[in-house]
Amino acid sequence: MPGYTVAIVGRPNVGKSTFFNRMLEERKAIVEDQPGVTRDRQYGISEWNGKTFNVIDTGGFVPDSEDVFEREIRKQVLIAVEEANAIVFMVDVVTGITNLDEVMADILRRTTKPVYLVVNKVDNHARMLDSTEFYSLGFEKIYALSSISGSGTGELLDDIAADMPEEKEVEGETLELPKFAIIGQPNVGKSSLLNALLGTERTIVSDVAGTTRDTIHTHYKLFQKEFILIDTAGLRRKNKVHEDIEFYSVIRAIKAMDESDVCLMMLDAVNGISQQDLNIFSLAAKKGKGIVFLVNKWDLVEKSTNTARDYEKELRQRLAPFSDVPILFISAKDKTRIFKVIETALEVHENRSRKVPTSVLNEIMLKAIEAYHPPVVRGHAIKIKFITQLPTVVPSFAFFTNFPDDIKPPYRNYLENKLRENFNFRGVPVRVYFRKK
Repeated sequence: MPGYTVAIVGRPNVGKSTFFNRMLEERKAIVEDQPGVTRDRQYGISEWNGKTFNVIDTGGFVPDSEDVFEREIRKQVLIAVEEANAIVFMVDVVTGITNLDEVMADILRRTTKPVYLVVNKVDNHARMLDSTEFYSLGFEKIYALSSISGSGTGELLDDIAADMPEEKEVEGETLELPKFAIIGQPNVGKSSLLNALLGTERTIVSDVAGTTRDTIHTHYKLFQKEFILIDTAGLRRKNKVHEDIEFYSVIRAIKAMDESDVCLMMLDAVNGISQQDLNIFSLAAKKGKGIVFLVNKWDLVEKSTNTARDYEKELRQRLAPFSDVPILFISAKDKTRIFKVIETALEVHENRSRKVPTSVLNEIMLKAIEAYHPPVVRGHAIKIKFITQLPTVVPSFAFFTNFPDDIKPPYRNYLENKLRENFNFRGVPVRVYFRKK
């Protein structure tokens, strides 16, 4: 199911980030033994038993100051309950049940969504016995585990995967309209872009109710172009603190991304690209979405002859290795290059569904392999005999070879670059697999 989201909640220092890293099998969050350290990556994708889901670590969205702590954490739990599909509620066997745990348990008992109570730091028999006190919190699903060593996490992941709804089979080649999501930080001009695209001819706009409460789906049909725009601009809740806005916007952006085919990533020309933008970009690439970068508010930037060229060059360096993405300089306010945005997004959508005939693929790629052979490994020559495109949504290619495990990333990158050189996959992640022939 696209967009199934699991949120990890719990008071500070129970080990949410360590567990989060375990779910993602990589060290992404910064782990330190003091509250409020998680500031880095708060979301990622986890895969278990053939099912994929988003994981959000709420730790990074909690403020550091003690006085507002409890109130903020409570607010956080409420947002998680509202926005996620399932919740992992984490407690710490060493400290036992605290007042804050009870406050959170109280909120979580009222939700109808699955809640998994995880007792962390259970790494010996005595602690296993201590973990039974948490049954008094009143949840039926209790898991004793240790996120540092990973013992006990498998059972929890099995249950999360089992509780996920089955994915619906895609019926044939339905003529679905391309879906474009406008994503970006608060205040980069997402609403202005939407209004610029739709503003002129308000009459043709039919509002299709979005599936989530505020991603708005708008059906666009104009100048022989037709598609669905997904807008996450409904993020602004004036009374919310900055931290909540960030948390909301991350969850919403991920939801919009899951529903879309192409992400229009908006940046503010003056502020440039932030770490958060790069995180969202790499997530979109991981999910195999088409991507177009829109540098908005270009009218506010002082320009000399090569301003745009230099800006673009620098941006591509930040996006490397996947730098084959269209970058457009626009002004939503002045409606500069707005139509170009649509044309480019449609072009990227077309690139994403491009199928290369096997004969053409082999003819061109085998020449490229001939021109630059894979390095010899342990005295064996690696031979690639045949290439085929896999029937997936994201352009994916299987290279059949005698030693699939010995081909290293630099050669994989060479092959990907050759695919991009010869076939237009601009703006689209390309996947390269090596199979045993």
